[in-house]
Amino acid sequence: MDEFEIETVDEVDLQDPILVEGLPGVGHVGKLAAEHLLEEHDSQLVRRIYSTHFPPQVTVEEGVTELACAEFHAVETASGEDMLVLTGNHQAQDNEGHYGLTDTFLDVAESFGVDRLYALGGVPTGELIEEYSVLGATTDDSLVDELEDAGVEFRGDEPAGGIVGVSGLLLGLGQRRGFEAACLMGETSGYLVDPKSAQAVLGVLQDLIGFEVDFSSLEERADEMEDVVRKIQEMEQGTPTPTDEDLRYIG
Repeated sequence: MDEFEIETVDEVDLQDPILVEGLPGVGHVGKLAAEHLLEEHDSQLVRRIYSTHFPPQVTVEEGVTELACAEFHAVETASGEDMLVLTGNHQAQDNEGHYGLTDTFLDVAESFGVDRLYALGGVPTGELIEEYSVLGATTDDSLVDELEDAGVEFRGDEPAGGIVGVSGLLLGLGQRRGFEAACLMGETSGYLVDPKSAQAVLGVLQDLIGFEVDFSSLEERADEMEDVVRKIQEMEQGTPTPTDEDLRYIG
């Protein structure tokens, strides 16, 4: 197996597609957003990317295995905006792999005629939050006004420490190759998978690109996570656990 391999699964003719990346990261924000986008629109798997820099493992679904990979899905929306959505279960395990995979992702994007890309992710706050803001970073000052009009916030040197992994490198390497690129980062505690943050990011993205998406399933997942958060808060505040006697009167 080569260090980086591109498998052609299917061919599709997209008109001026926009690349949307959502790989695992803080709060799984980008991954949740990209996967929800695919669930809510008709999509077509077009490319798989394999690499020796992914973890040495296979996934197992109903007894069937698949080697670790990243996938590109083509999406043609009702509004006429075509997208190429990059998803997967893993990022590279080392610096060389991050650079090599990102270059490979950009090769695929170029082959489909992509000029603009959006990397989706989360930015950790270190605490549970109520209101979810979306922070932004771009490769070009000309994109700032457009993103601010869609509700994106720019806060000086945030996120502290910069943007790591594929999301950051898509901007850095993408800029060197002539792509217009932006990163949309939903605020998240960083402790839990965060559907609410993913919804906030998708809300901004749909305004920027012009598609529509139903958030019902994300909202259901958010409600489930709120129950988890509530229990964590109760434990932190020392709320006593109901006794058997107490539970007799609940029903």
